[in-house]
Amino acid sequence: MQRLLVIHGGGPTAVLNSSLYGVITAGQEQQLQVLGARNGIAGLLKNDFIELSDRSIKEITALLQSPGTAIGSSRTPLEQEDYFHLVEQLQRNHFDYVVLSGGNGTMTTSHHLAVACKTAGTEIKVLGIPKTIDNDLTGIDHAPGFLSAANYIRQTVREIAADVISLPIHVCIIELMGRDAGWLTAAAALADQVGGRLAPDLIYVPERPFSMTQFLNDVQAIYTQKHEVVVVVAEGLKQATGQPIVPASFQVGRAVYFGEVGHYLAEQVVKQLGIKARSEKPGLAGRASIATQTARDRHEAVMAGQLAVTAVLAGQTDQMVGLLSDNSAETQYQLIPLANIAQQTRQLPEHFINSAGNGITPAYAQWLGARLTDTPLSTIVNFN
Repeated sequence: MQRLLVIHGGGPTAVLNSSLYGVITAGQEQQLQVLGARNGIAGLLKNDFIELSDRSIKEITALLQSPGTAIGSSRTPLEQEDYFHLVEQLQRNHFDYVVLSGGNGTMTTSHHLAVACKTAGTEIKVLGIPKTIDNDLTGIDHAPGFLSAANYIRQTVREIAADVISLPIHVCIIELMGRDAGWLTAAAALADQVGGRLAPDLIYVPERPFSMTQFLNDVQAIYTQKHEVVVVVAEGLKQATGQPIVPASFQVGRAVYFGEVGHYLAEQVVKQLGIKARSEKPGLAGRASIATQTARDRHEAVMAGQLAVTAVLAGQTDQMVGLLSDNSAETQYQLIPLANIAQQTRQLPEHFINSAGNGITPAYAQWLGARLTDTPLSTIVNFN
C-alpha cells in the first residue's frame, strides 16, 4: 500500500481541518495509507506520525466543523541541509507522497523539499495546499481560510461599531492581523455594505506608510463631526522608513509578535488629542472561528485537499493547488509551480486603497462581497 504524509504549517484557520478532510477522504478512496506529521514539519524531523486512514466516518466528518488543526502545526525554521535529512526520513518511512498545507513559509518549504526529493533521485512527489487568512499567496485569487476570517472581521467590526454609536463618546481602535498585507484588515470595509454608520470611519493597511500626524488629524476631524470614531488598523503598520510604528515585542525567524499597535494609537489619541479612546484586538478569536466559517471557504478547502491527492497520484510534484475566480460563486482550480510562489508576498493592490491611504475603495468591497454572498451580515437595528 502506498503511503501519503500530510503536514500542516503556520497558523490554523477555520477550514484547515476541511482540507485535511479532503486529503483523508481522497486517500481512502485511492486506498492510500494516510498519516499526519504531528505538529507540522517537526513531526517529520522527529519521526512522529499520526495514523489517519483508519479513522471513523464520524471522526473524519467532524473535521469539517472543527477549528484549528487536528494534527498540529509548527513554524519550525529549516536550513538548506535540513532538507536532505527530511528526504531521508521520508525514504526511511516509505512515503510515496507528501502534501503540505500552509502559507508563504510552508510553500517555500514545499518547494525546497520537492527539489531535494528530485535531487536525491527519489520518486517522492510533493504538493502544496494553500492556507492563509492573510491571503498573501501570489498567483491565486484567494486562499482557503481567508473568506471565513474576512467574514469574522466584517461581522465583528459591525458589532463593535454598533456599540460605539450606541454611546458616542470615544474613539475605538480595532487592531487586526496582517504583518505585510492588508487583505484581511480591508475586510472591515464590508461591515456595512451600504456605507452607513456601521462601517469603520478609517482603515489603515501595511501597504501604505503610516503617518501619525495624518492619523491624528483624521481622528480629530471625524470626532468633531460625530463624537465617535471607529478605526481599523493592521498589526503590521510601518513608518515611511519601513520600520514598524511599534517595535516587535518578540521575533523568532519569520514568526513576529508585534507590539500592541491598537493600544499605542489609542494612547496617542488620549495624550495628544485629549479624547477618550480604547483599543480592541480580536487576535486569535477570528483566525479559526467556526461560528463565522463560510460554506464556500469550507468547500474550497475540501476541494484543495482532494485535488492535491489527485495531482500527486498523477505524478505531479513541486506544484500548489491554486484557486482562481472571476468574481462569481464559481471557483476554478489550477496547479501553480511552487517556484513561482516561494518567498513571494502578494500585497493589496493600489486600486483597493483610497488616495488618502486611510480607507478602502468600493472596488475591494465589490471583489470581496462577490465571494461572501452566502454569508449575510448580522441584523442590527438602530432608531437613533
